[in-house]
Amino acid sequence: MEKGLRFSKLLTLIGGVMICPTSWTTGELGGHGDIPSVVLRGAPPIVFRGANSRAPQHPGDTDCNSPAHWDGETLYVFNSAGHPWRSAGPDLFHLEKSYLRAEYNNKVNGGRWIESTWKDDDGTLYGWYHNEPAGLVPGTNLTAPRIGALRSTDNGASWQDLGIVLEAPAGPLRADTVNHYFAGGNGDFSVILDLRKGYFYFFISTYAGDARSQGVAVARMRYADRRKPVGKVWKWHKGEWKEPGIGGRVTPIFPVNVDWHRKDADAFWGPSVHWNTHLKQYVILLNRAKDSDWTQEGIYITFNRDVGNPTAWTTPKRILDGLRPNEWYPQVIGLSKASRETDKLAGRAARLFVRGRSRWEILFVRPSDSPKAQPGAVGSRDNEAPVVER
Repeated sequence: MEKGLRFSKLLTLIGGVMICPTSWTTGELGGHGDIPSVVLRGAPPIVFRGANSRAPQHPGDTDCNSPAHWDGETLYVFNSAGHPWRSAGPDLFHLEKSYLRAEYNNKVNGGRWIESTWKDDDGTLYGWYHNEPAGLVPGTNLTAPRIGALRSTDNGASWQDLGIVLEAPAGPLRADTVNHYFAGGNGDFSVILDLRKGYFYFFISTYAGDARSQGVAVARMRYADRRKPVGKVWKWHKGEWKEPGIGGRVTPIFPVNVDWHRKDADAFWGPSVHWNTHLKQYVILLNRAKDSDWTQEGIYITFNRDVGNPTAWTTPKRILDGLRPNEWYPQVIGLSKASRETDKLAGRAARLFVRGRSRWEILFVRPSDSPKAQPGAVGSRDNEAPVVER
């Protein structure tokens, strides 16, 4: 337990999953002195159509962060498992089941998972994808992911590929790795634009090099460079934004505990970031792998008032465990249609998704919230709701 930290946790079993409503205080949050808490409570399920399928590229199959955006009165959501599919509806609870297969203007080596989107003021939809090239380590299925940029003028029905913007340093891949998927690379990420519209920030998972360069890292690109992004993304390394997105080094904000390429790997990965209007802070949800098979140890949360300060993220705290080994990709989607909430914007209450399924409502609580405004503990009678499906 960290010095100066008082941490209490109530564990409640809901639908076979361990819920960990958390409350903690500490003297530090980037110098601001207040760390929020969260409460999870069971809620009627929302399941993206393909979340029940093991078939690759199935409509609605979810193998990454599922970005969302609004256009007028319509909410659009993308689910990817090697290829993106788009659903739409008047709100999160009424998404259509007739998924549209999104198309690209080009072909590339390997699948593309659209993990983040941003709808610009002029109606252009920008997106970013995780790409897994094939054939990098002969005789194996190992790959090394990289990150590319996209643009769409029809709400993501079709996409123009703008090129690769983030890639690990050049060098030999770990052909000797025991990792189930990757021999290196940068991928499994999310993107957010800061409130001043100065920079897009990329929170990426890094699998390349030795343990000192593995973990969750951050890069950024000027908003003004969004139309021509190649060569315009810069990685944070040793306190500066000077390493190029393609081939540059990183200093992870959450370094691995044990090297990704060992059997007993222990690492955070798959960050999903949003701005929380109730907390007035940025929030990241993280997976934590406990071995080279990526077995899910739990879902964690971290907070930061200043997205431009990579050193200000709070120590990640676990909010959910007892999941299946491959229940990955935690994210929130906000509930307010009036506020145009999405996976990038949420308020006091949102839905928590894990791999395309939401069985929980997540409530964000400020230390300054009055007792009447704070929800009861999970498992208390006024918060119980049936979980129909595990």
